[in-house]
Amino acid sequence: MMELGSEVILIATKNEGKVKEFAHAFAKLGKRVVSLNEYPDFADIVEDGDTFAANARIKAKAAGDAFQVPVLADDSGLSVAALAGAPGVYSARYSGEGATDSSNNAKLLAELNRLAQQAAGEALEDGTKLLSHAQFVCALALYDPATGEFVEAEGTVDGFIMDKPRGDGGFGYDPLFWLPTLNRGMAQLSKEEKQQISHRGNALKELLPKLV
Repeated sequence: MMELGSEVILIATKNEGKVKEFAHAFAKLGKRVVSLNEYPDFADIVEDGDTFAANARIKAKAAGDAFQVPVLADDSGLSVAALAGAPGVYSARYSGEGATDSSNNAKLLAELNRLAQQAAGEALEDGTKLLSHAQFVCALALYDPATGEFVEAEGTVDGFIMDKPRGDGGFGYDPLFWLPTLNRGMAQLSKEEKQQISHRGNALKELLPKLV
């Protein structure tokens, strides 16, 4: 097990959506999170790994070595069956330089509609089409620069991509992600509900027991 002695945990991300989810999770352990947004002079980390796990390790080590404190990094994204697993590790920058949640979602729908593939072969009661099976993936890496040790975990959640958004919560691709087991979209869940079933929530459930 890796010991987390500090009351503050540094998260190697500038994504405010992720920061809020980690803050919600670690508050239950009496810990506060800070992100790289609080260190504007720290250069962006080059994420050139070919897997989510590799990128999580790269980010955790870069920030951990720079600040000499344990750092938790997350690399996560969306794998869409009809797009052969894309956008995958490029999820955050799927629509190119300066990508936003809105532009990434627009490109995803454009690609699926161009292929005219409805892998699920289903539609919801209101006529919303399910365009493809998809999976959210989250890889977590906690790095301690004092020992060079990594503690890692991964979580997933399965669902489908809808042809139009639902809900106003969450971030990223959440508005397009349908959860058949809950009969709701990811963006329709409360923070607590999302924490229980999401890829990041599942990864945290695997990681936290490894920490003391």
